[in-house]
Order: sequence, then C-alpha cells, then structure tokens
Amino acid sequence: MALPNAYAQYNNSRILTASPAELTLMLYDGAIKFGNIAVAKMEQKDIEGAHYNIVRVEKIIDYFRETLDMKYPVAQDFERVYLYLGQRLVECNIKKDKEIMEEVLTHLRSMRETWKQVMTKAKSA
Repeated sequence: MALPNAYAQYNNSRILTASPAELTLMLYDGAIKFGNIAVAKMEQKDIEGAHYNIVRVEKIIDYFRETLDMKYPVAQDFERVYLYLGQRLVECNIKKDKEIMEEVLTHLRSMRETWKQVMTKAKSA
C-alpha cells in the first residue's frame, strides 16, 4: 500500500517544482492521455468512461483558453484553435465518435511537439 502513496508524493513534488513551461507540457500530456483513454472506452462501448475522459480533455482545453494572455497576437490564434478543439470535443462527446477524438488528438500531439521544441530552443538560448 505504500507504493501508491510514494507515487502520489512523487507526482505532487514533480508538479510543485515544475516551471510554467513544464506544467504546460504536462497538461498537453494529460489531454493526450485522457483522449487516448476516451478512444479505448468508445471502442469498448463504455459510454460513461468515454464521457468522463472526453470531459477531462475539455477541461484542459478550457484551462488553456482561460490562461491565454491576449496582449500577444499569437494568443488570438491559439484562442481559435482551442475554440475549434472544444467544439469538436462537444461533438465527439454527443456522438461518441472516435474519429473526431482522433482528429483532436492529432492536433494536440502536434501542439505538444511544437511546445516541446519551443522549450528546447528556450533552454539553449
């Protein structure tokens, strides 16, 4: 029983010591993870499990939107992308359509990869 507690403590420590850039990366990772779980749940015809995980992805996208700093022009581009992803997630949740979730995951993976590259360039600068 001590092992799960140690894992939880490690995760808490990892989050508390992460930079804002690392936290953003973790959120992308979480959205992708929950999206993958949602796809698996849809394949298993687990409607409740699919719904729960789609909502988790929606919450992360909502958080990204809420934390955009609109004084930067690029934030408006991200706003449009996040709005689109949010709309697709709602549609996915209504229809329980795994192809829509796969589309959202494709965008999230691309955004995560771009974010990772930005982090790498920022470290080397």
